[in-house]
Amino acid sequence: MSAPEAALPGAAERARPYPGILECDVTTLLGTTVHVRPITPDDAPRLARFHDGLSERSVYFRFFSPHAHLRPPELEWFTRVDYHDRLALVVEVDGELVAVGRYDHVAETTRAEVAFVVADRWQHHGIATLLLDLLASAAYFCGIDTFVASVLSENREMLQVFLHSRFEVVARSESGVVVVEFPIAPKYDQPEPRLRVDGRRPST
Repeated sequence: MSAPEAALPGAAERARPYPGILECDVTTLLGTTVHVRPITPDDAPRLARFHDGLSERSVYFRFFSPHAHLRPPELEWFTRVDYHDRLALVVEVDGELVAVGRYDHVAETTRAEVAFVVADRWQHHGIATLLLDLLASAAYFCGIDTFVASVLSENREMLQVFLHSRFEVVARSESGVVVVEFPIAPKYDQPEPRLRVDGRRPST
């Protein structure tokens, strides 16, 4: 999901105030404390360094093609969000950006496309699952009730994130791409998610 046309036209121009309520410190499945917060335009240089540090495999899984560097227009698009129709959350460890998750509202629907990328050495820590839960909560509050994601069929790790999540996922294959779709409305009588994240607490 790299194309601006996936989201509502002009959304960046209708930016809301920075939602500090979405900031939190979380303990991952492997016991590391990470800081999660909404992205800001000031993150552009850090996002560029983060992308440059990804393996070719991780970049290919995110963009479906080689994409060595993020261009200035892409950095502006990815970091200037309105915190409502478009939201991105970054994950930091000791000030280092280690993951990004985002959703983009599909115009004239109550659906949003969701995507994640996690630094290679921080994969398998449950971070994508954490971001999925946080994004779903924020999106539902903004009137979105369904997430959609396109995942390359060979990207088994990301497919497992969706299929083993707390959501009821429907998947279909389309020419080497698996499209997953699921409602994000909270279900208060359901059990805790299998890959739950412990220790969430607001940051100070």
